[in-house]
Amino acid sequence: QVQLAESGGGLVQAGGSLRLSCAASGRTFSNFVMGWFRQAPGKEREFVSDIKWTTGRTSYADSVKGRFTISRDNAKNTVYLQMNSLKPEDTAVYYCGLARSWGLDDYWGQGTQVTVSS
Repeated sequence: QVQLAESGGGLVQAGGSLRLSCAASGRTFSNFVMGWFRQAPGKEREFVSDIKWTTGRTSYADSVKGRFTISRDNAKNTVYLQMNSLKPEDTAVYYCGLARSWGLDDYWGQGTQVTVSS
């Protein structure tokens, strides 16, 4: 089993920054992906960003490219999401996930609220 512990959400004004953290513990896979999805009220969960753990290759949704940066600390099994130039439309519950690949052996954190005021 994998446990994911998220932190770092909160309330920020438009144009501000936040950094989310997600620490994985338990039995992870030898090759996996970690990343972030988000869900706004009344909308489906959507992909934000992920990172391939062994290669460090990153991916971003078009809506966050150039504003968000994902990174990892291998020693701590922790992934970070630095969010800059936040917009009200970034308001959502952000979920950290870990999987062999998305849709295969997924594990999720409890979610952390990010609210961006205009």
